Amino acid sequence: MKSFALAICLLLPGAAAHAQTPASCSNERSHEFDFWIGTWDVTANGETAGTNSIEPILDGCVLQETWSGTGGSAGSSFNFYNPQAKNWQQFWVWRNGTTLELEGGYAEGKMVLEGESQDREGKAVLNRITWYDNPDGTVRQHWQVSKDAGASWQDAFDGLYTKQKPAAAPADSSSN
Repeated sequence: MKSFALAICLLLPGAAAHAQTPASCSNERSHEFDFWIGTWDVTANGETAGTNSIEPILDGCVLQETWSGTGGSAGSSFNFYNPQAKNWQQFWVWRNGTTLELEGGYAEGKMVLEGESQDREGKAVLNRITWYDNPDGTVRQHWQVSKDAGASWQDAFDGLYTKQKPAAAPADSSSN
């Protein structure tokens, strides 16, 4: 029994050290969506739609999105390049607990992710969201849906992301 306990003690530090090894996101594909990182004001049709914060987490391997819409919508997503599947994946959850799973890739200055969901009647809906890495530093998010397996598409959301300006530092009043 003592030798079993000793073996467990000897194995645990090695297993713990292995488990703490950070994931490597040195693959440049893991950073194709970095153009979306930031804190954004989002407009749609010239009107304020909400704010969105996208930040790298887990050693930069995952982008976490935190959305707050002007109409009370709220949600969060995790976005990452999956080297086993060789594609990008997004897992989104709304405030009400519904989810959306998307996958796809980056090409020609845009990230395109697609996935199936269900409408309120339980019918299949195909979602396609495209993020455009605009030369002026803005990002366009164009969400389309299809209820006929991609034969036709309707706009669900077309938003423009503009980076929020950092807050100005307070004036130093001690320099009199």
